[in-house]
Amino acid sequence: MALLLRTLARQGTCLSRPQFGVFYRQWSVPMMMSITHRGTGVGLSGGISAFALLALVLPGSYPYYLDLIHSLSIGPALLGLAKFGIAFPLSYHTLNGIRHLFWDSGKGFTLPEVYRSGYVVIALSILTSIAAIAYM
Repeated sequence: MALLLRTLARQGTCLSRPQFGVFYRQWSVPMMMSITHRGTGVGLSGGISAFALLALVLPGSYPYYLDLIHSLSIGPALLGLAKFGIAFPLSYHTLNGIRHLFWDSGKGFTLPEVYRSGYVVIALSILTSIAAIAYM
């Protein structure tokens, strides 16, 4: 039992915070970014696959469905939010993938560089998403 507790303590696990369950671990920026990178990858591939499947199965052509969306008269705020919801995951996943390519070359592995590059990816993802929305 003492060996188990020592192992858990070394791994950063704390048993003194029962409101979060038996094991509690402080979430860091790199951990959150890793989870988000995987989530955006799954979401993007699922969205593209669903769009392709719907394009094959649904009757009608692309202009018909584009006119249908235009006829809904969605307000500019909701339309901008929808565009951001599409642009941000794509931008984030791409920029974080570039960050991973730098890591594959052996650069940027010190802890301050990992955090700095993480914050740069988040900031650039937001900025490029806003720029994409403004352009569309």
